[in-house]
Formats: sequence, structure tokens, C-alpha cells
Amino acid sequence: MTKITFITHDGSSHEVEAQNGSTVMENAIKNSVPGIEAECGGACACATCHVYVDENWKDIVGEPEVMEEDMLDFAWEMKPNSRLCCQIKVSDELDGLVVRIPEKQG
Repeated sequence: MTKITFITHDGSSHEVEAQNGSTVMENAIKNSVPGIEAECGGACACATCHVYVDENWKDIVGEPEVMEEDMLDFAWEMKPNSRLCCQIKVSDELDGLVVRIPEKQG
């Protein structure tokens, strides 16, 4: 299992074990991580699973595709390391991934 750490805007840390092939968002919802709303259920049709990928992981996670970039325009306080976690697939190489959750979702 791949470990992912979600850090909320208040600094609380939530570590979850994620199954490869799932998305970071699915694991946040499954583990009731606060701050991830995922209103569209992972269809990349909203910006309510917005996270900031820790700088150490940005290159490994990769850049958003065009559709995700368009949806990120609706995210609250978008940054260069912003991603929609519904678009990040869990794999062995993401073991230890750290993402931060903004104070609000789009």
C-alpha cells in the first residue's frame, strides 16, 4: 500500500494507506479527510478536491492535463503546485506523497 499524508490548512496531518490504481481523492473520501469535498465524484468537473502538492513531490506527480488546468481556474488560491487530487493516480512511486489542503475549496 502507498502512504499519502494530507495536511489540512490548520496543520493537522492525516496519513492514509492508498491502493494502487485508485486516485488520491478516492482515498481522501474513503478515509474522511477533512477539506476534500469532491462534489463531482472525481469526474474533473469541479475544483473541490484541490490540493497543493508538496514541492518535493511535484516532479514525480507531474503536471496537470489541459482539462484539469481548465478546472483549476475555479480553485481557491491556485498556486503553481495546485492539482485536483481526483486526477492523481496512486502508484508505488507516490509512496510517502504529501499534499496540503487549502482553507477553502472552489
